[in-house]
Amino acid sequence: MIKRILVVLDPDADTPVATETAFQIARRHDAELTGLALVDVTAIEGEAAGGGIGSMYFAEKLRQRLTDETREQARVLLTEFTDAADTAGVRHAGDHVGEDGPVRNLIDDMRTHDLLVAGRESHFYYADPERRTHAMSKVIEAGAAATLLVGTLPLDVRRVLVAYDGSTASAQAMQKFVHLSPFGTDITVELLHVRESGDDARRTSTALLDGAREYFRAYGYTVEETSLEGGKPADRIVEYADRQQADLVVSGAYTKTGLRRMMFGSAVTRLLQDCPSALFLYR
Repeated sequence: MIKRILVVLDPDADTPVATETAFQIARRHDAELTGLALVDVTAIEGEAAGGGIGSMYFAEKLRQRLTDETREQARVLLTEFTDAADTAGVRHAGDHVGEDGPVRNLIDDMRTHDLLVAGRESHFYYADPERRTHAMSKVIEAGAAATLLVGTLPLDVRRVLVAYDGSTASAQAMQKFVHLSPFGTDITVELLHVRESGDDARRTSTALLDGAREYFRAYGYTVEETSLEGGKPADRIVEYADRQQADLVVSGAYTKTGLRRMMFGSAVTRLLQDCPSALFLYR
């Protein structure tokens, strides 16, 4: 069940897709949206930092100009979002501009929302849209809600690839997706397990996928299963998602070891950088 959706707003080309996707999910679930535009004050201060006493005055002037421009851009984005939501007949409340830093704002707001919807190329730095902050990886690591990341093409979810290896992280992501069912159950789910070679690994893979299949079927989903042998899981997931033209990939965010080491730098980074599909990620 989804009742509150947080939508990230920035000037990138994927924000309109994120907004429209959030509208679609809100209509399906009779949910309420919250638009969040972010002002990255820390990044602005770094950009405007002066080198000496004589330059401090000019640095402060630059900082103030960049801050004012960024705040104005944030207000414009928020106004565009509220106007679009009103036109679409979608309920929204609490729309606001956050200035405590992108990561902190998002993590704080995710505590009271069921789902975060954002563009995959969110930058959060309106004075320089090309600047990457890499904030999203930290948000997924610490955020309480699931994260849905979309690209620049309209999202029509018909086929979902669920990466499942039997770990707690992958099971939690699977369960969160099923419980939220953002796109309903009239879609095809393909369970994917990347396994080691050997008969024992094959039997284990079959048992894992059979259990996950029955879980999805209990909620009314149509389910397929695929077990791939060998290779790095992230590489195989990206390649398979591309080959199958999956609309969405569902994945957990921790390694199979369960240690406090994020897959960023390994599997999830690979998905964020190279997976052609939209991503549903949950820690």
